[in-house]
This record gives sequence, C-alpha cells and structure tokens, in this order.
Amino acid sequence: MNQATQAFSGAQVARGAKVADVAIKYCLYARKSSEADELQALSIDSQIKEMLELAKRENLDIVEIRKESHSARASGTRPVFAQLLEDIRKEQFNGILTWAPDRLSRNGGDLGSLVDLMDQKLLVEIRTYSQKFTDSPNEKFLLMILGSQAKLENDNKGINVKRGLKTRAEMGLWPSVAPTGYANEKIIGRECYVIVDPLRGPIIKQVFDKVAYEKWSGRKVYKWLKEDVKFKTKNNKNLNLSTIYNILRTPFYTGTFEYPRGSGNWYKGQHTPP
Repeated sequence: MNQATQAFSGAQVARGAKVADVAIKYCLYARKSSEADELQALSIDSQIKEMLELAKRENLDIVEIRKESHSARASGTRPVFAQLLEDIRKEQFNGILTWAPDRLSRNGGDLGSLVDLMDQKLLVEIRTYSQKFTDSPNEKFLLMILGSQAKLENDNKGINVKRGLKTRAEMGLWPSVAPTGYANEKIIGRECYVIVDPLRGPIIKQVFDKVAYEKWSGRKVYKWLKEDVKFKTKNNKNLNLSTIYNILRTPFYTGTFEYPRGSGNWYKGQHTPP
C-alpha cells in the first residue's frame, strides 16, 4: 500500500468510517514462554498454523508474522511486541491477529498501550481465534476485562507460589534449590525433599569436622578441596573461598533454616544434617 492509500485509510478511520470499510493490514503475533503457567498454551507453531487457517477462511491480509518466546508478566519487557507497537504507530500495520488476548498482554501497561493505539485510530482491530476487538467502547471494555483477568491470574499465581513455599517451610521442607552437599529428590507424589548428596555430602561433612576439630582455616579447606579431593559442584565447578565461608555460616547444615531470609522465621528441617 502506497503512502496516499495509507493516508486515505487513516482519514477514513478518523472520520468514523466503519471497520469493514478500512483495509486492515494484520501482523500475526504468536507468543509462548517457558513459565509453568504457559505449559498448556499452544506452541508458537500451532498458534501460527491455526491463525493462518483462520486468515484464509476469512480472507484476512497478513502482512507479516512475528513470534516471541518471552513472558508477558511485566510491561515493556518483550522486544518483539514493543517493536510491533512501534510499527503500528508508524502505520505499518493497523491490525493484530493472535491466538488469544493473553498472548498480547498479561499486565496493565501493555494492555493500556493497545487501547491507546485504538483510541488514536491507529489500531483498527485485534482479531483472535474466537473474538475480535475494535474501537467500539463495548469491545474495548471487553478487551480490558480479559486483559485484567489475565493479570489477576498472574498476580494470584504469584501469591499462591509464596503461600506454597511458606507451607513447605512450616512442614520443615527446604523451599528452594538444595544447598551444596544436598540434592532435591521427589519421594512422595509431587513433594520435593532435600536429601544428602551421596557424592558430595560426606565431603561437606569433612569440611565442618576439619574446621571444628582440626581448626583448619578457610584457605586450607579451599586448597584441600581443590587439590586433594578435587571437589566439584553439580555444575562441575570448584568451590571458591567465599562460598566455603558461606557454607560454614549457613544454619541449614545444623538442621534449621530461616525463611524467608531475614524474616526471623526459623524452622526445624526434615533434612539430615551433615
């Protein structure tokens, strides 16, 4: 479409022309992140396939396809989506085709940007697999409700995760990645317990014994681990001196732990001290 045609189309919208009278240039946007709450979402390729079939059935003009593997929890963090908004402002597109509203936004900032573009008559239509949203007050309101619902789900999941971690701590279960010398293991159902790492645990116990009974310094422990024992972490790295000091200061190895750190809430762990 040349500049004169673009200007004419923009003028149509500005004068209140019906959406059906405006040539809509769609950008197909597909998104999926690796977060737990996205596991049930269609894959990016599946989203594109479904929306291309919809575009063919309804004779929609897709100018470009853009895809992104990124969370939509926070505003302004998706480079592909940010560029899409900018290109709409430049009138490269005036429509978005996407699988569902939550592919576009799960936060208030990005949702507001979309509605602003509609108010400015730059974004004529958002089309999903089962709905469409235009500059109609009712349709914008529905879009905002669906976007707010996605944000509410995100916020509630964050609260539920914190509540779940707190419950684990109250049960004496370490609510995070196992410290050096321990390993995470699922034993009963989905519960993840911390057990002594059979390879590294006995060596960490020797570290405590050497410091407590043989009065070894941190530097002597460091040299012993690196040169004599050739100790490696689960990531196949040597323990540096600061990590050794941190291990020696961590109450977890005595059988208790604080959660969250600095909260003053102490729990007796179910794990076995080294």
